[in-house]
This record gives sequence, C-alpha cells and structure tokens, in this order.
Amino acid sequence: MIKLWMKVCCLTVALAGSAYAAQETYVVGAGGTYRPFEYENSQKQLEGFDIDIIKAIAKAENFNIKLVNTPWEGIFATLGSGDRDILISGITITDKRKQMVDFSAPYFPAEQSIVVPQGSGVTSLASLKNEKVGVVNSSTGDIVVSQELGKNSTAIKRFDNTPLMLQELFEDGVSAAVGDVGVVKYYIKQHPEKSFKLVPDAKFERQYFGIAVAKGNSELQAKINDGLKKIVADGTYAKIYKTWFDENVPALPAE
Repeated sequence: MIKLWMKVCCLTVALAGSAYAAQETYVVGAGGTYRPFEYENSQKQLEGFDIDIIKAIAKAENFNIKLVNTPWEGIFATLGSGDRDILISGITITDKRKQMVDFSAPYFPAEQSIVVPQGSGVTSLASLKNEKVGVVNSSTGDIVVSQELGKNSTAIKRFDNTPLMLQELFEDGVSAAVGDVGVVKYYIKQHPEKSFKLVPDAKFERQYFGIAVAKGNSELQAKINDGLKKIVADGTYAKIYKTWFDENVPALPAE
C-alpha cells in the first residue's frame, strides 16, 4: 500500500512538473518613462498600470512573462526581429500602426481632458478661449488647444511635462490645462490637496491603448484578448484601475 501511494505521489508530482514546464514564457517590452503606465522603480524594476495589467492577463491565461525595459524609439521593430513577443507601453491604436503590428482589444481609453481647479467655471474646450491654458509641448493636447485658440496664441503656455504644467495650474500661472487623461488622473490621485477636477469635451478624439504582438500572431493575440476578458469579468481590471487612477472604471469596447 505504501509503494502504491508513493507511485501515485510521484506520478502526481511528475504531471504537475510537466504542466509547469509546458507554460509558455513571453518576452514583454515596455518603456520605463511613462508614469503611471510603466516606469522603473528604485530597484530598476518595471511597474505601473500596464505592468499590472499584463501580469494579470498572464496569470489568467497561465503563461509566464519576462519584462524588459524597451525604449520607445524602435520598440515596434523588436516584434519583427523576435526580440519581444508582446508590447505594452501606452501604445495608442491607430490605423498606421495596425499595418505594422496586431493589437489586442482596447484596454485603456486614452483621450485628452481639461484640468481645472474645483471652483472653475470652465465647462468645455470652447470656454477656454478666454483663459490662459497650459499644455505639454508638441503633445496631442497642444495640437487640440492650438486648433481651438490658434497655434501662435499668447494664451497658450507650453511645458516640458505634465507635472510642471499642473504645478503651474496650482500656482495660478494658468487657469486650465489639457493633457492625457491617464497621466492627469494619476497626478490628481497623488496630489488630492490640489483639488483639481476633469472636464471632458466631445471634441477630444476617443482613442485607446492596445497590447501589440507581431503581425499574424493570432494565437498570442487571442490569448491576450481572452485574458483581458477574464480580468474584466472577475473584477481584477477594476481593482487595478482604481489602484492607479480613480473609482470611475471605464467600460471597454469589445475590439
């Protein structure tokens, strides 16, 4: 009886080991400079919203990942060369990029938003015409505000990054700012004492981030999409979103 029990145990361990060994490991490229989506912590490890999302998808689909800090310049070429299997790096889904890579279903709405102090009377993009507005230089927000106010308008004040722009808003150097909604939401969460609020506008084009795989890799694309569906359904996505942003968890489109 003892010998039989030992055989069963050994078989169970062998099967478990075999299943573990069969797990795929995918190399994931992510930039380390786009807080809060992906950035390096003090131990030079990648963390952020995107990192938590791909880890959750990997767990849901039972595959392993190896995270590699990958500079934005040339990031798409790493899929073609086979150096990376997956890219998750705040990548906006565009028709041009769809010609180079295949995207997952959208996992984050990445439109612009107006930021103002709580007591502001700004209600739309149009109402910025009488305000001094901060934007990040050459960003999507800069383009949109320039179209509204005029590219050479003296009412537009340009900054090198979002924290500088929002600090100026706090100090009344500008009366409104326009920036990436994810970056702004994270800043507001980190600085509740500044009492900012977001003002949406229909003129801001609705865009989404997607997870990229090599063109034609439909098997891996399907795994990622299945994993994304699972973490949305079981509440993991909402938990991650609330950790990094706020309670207003977005409804994601199917594709």
